[in-house]
Amino acid sequence: MGKVSRLPKEQLVEDSSTILVESVVKGIQEKKGHDIAVLDLKPTGNALADFFIITHADSSTQVDAIAKSVEAEVEKHTGEKPVFKEGYTNAEWILLDYINVVVHVFMKEQRDFYGIERFWADADVTKIK
Repeated sequence: MGKVSRLPKEQLVEDSSTILVESVVKGIQEKKGHDIAVLDLKPTGNALADFFIITHADSSTQVDAIAKSVEAEVEKHTGEKPVFKEGYTNAEWILLDYINVVVHVFMKEQRDFYGIERFWADADVTKIK
């Protein structure tokens, strides 16, 4: 029989989100994504997800490569696949939705134009080099 976890449900969700965030960041770093920002949206009290992770790339080819790397790393470490993904056709802004964690991979111009970070100014932001 399998081992039964005794962690509270909230901590299990927190731990799975942490592993997911770490896997996403690793996938981005593998393909040299720029200016990675992890926005913890929980303090805002009205977000649809716990985290937004935002990065940008120098070309649509790199945007595509980053998104595919994120998908591969997340599946490898958590077994999860995005429940929704969009943007692979143009590869200017690819969105990967893992319910609690939403990943945005932009071309620099689109990231500047849409300014998602500005919409969530009350989020806790961690910048990753």
